[in-house]
Amino acid sequence: MTLKIRIDDSAPPYEQVRAQISEQARGGVLPVGYRLPTVRGLAESLGLAVNTVAKAYRALETDGVIETRGRNGTFVAAAGSAAEREASSAAQVYAERAHRLGLGEKEALAAVRDALRAAYGEG
Repeated sequence: MTLKIRIDDSAPPYEQVRAQISEQARGGVLPVGYRLPTVRGLAESLGLAVNTVAKAYRALETDGVIETRGRNGTFVAAAGSAAEREASSAAQVYAERAHRLGLGEKEALAAVRDALRAAYGEG
């Protein structure tokens, strides 16, 4: 796992940590079940306060990106929620691309329906 905190960034450090871990989990860089560093360990390696990393981990847990298993550690969350996040991310990319291509909502939805029918073997 590679994280970079930029002091000159307008986003606060905890948000940078949250966003980068979330993106890496969604993108598969951090696979489901990957054990994250301890709050203290990550804070030390990034030169941040422990509370800053703890705040990021709490937000990630609330978002369903990670799960804490007590003394066993903190891990990238189970596949079901990861699959939903990945599908949501792909849908967002598709919607933006369809809009840039000048497709209306009806045309964009028709393309999705056709792709789903083909993928699921319907019709």
